[in-house]
Amino acid sequence: MPREAAQQTIDDVVRAAMEGVVKRASKAIAKAVATMAAERLDKELQDGIARARGGARGRAARPAPSRGARPRVEITRWVADRRARRVPKFVIESTNLKTKKAIVAKYGEGVAFEKGKPLPKPK
Repeated sequence: MPREAAQQTIDDVVRAAMEGVVKRASKAIAKAVATMAAERLDKELQDGIARARGGARGRAARPAPSRGARPRVEITRWVADRRARRVPKFVIESTNLKTKKAIVAKYGEGVAFEKGKPLPKPK
């Protein structure tokens, strides 16, 4: 009985030749990825522990949190003095003067304006 020739395709030949190379390369790649992941995980855990303790390993410490802006409330009383920063809208509307300087010049320093009440007498 004659023996039939085995038919191998090019794909079979290439797979057989590359099988060993791919196994060795995949082991090396898997080991490198695992090492990088372990290093990254360790670093993130250390940073998390440092933050929980209040430290800032190797970085500038975070500034203390600010108190933030005060909530806006409607102003009903305003005194024209040197420390005043802004003139409330109800004072501008009632006096028709836009600046603190003009209001102080007309009414004097330390005069109180109240919303819903008549204007103080000019000086």
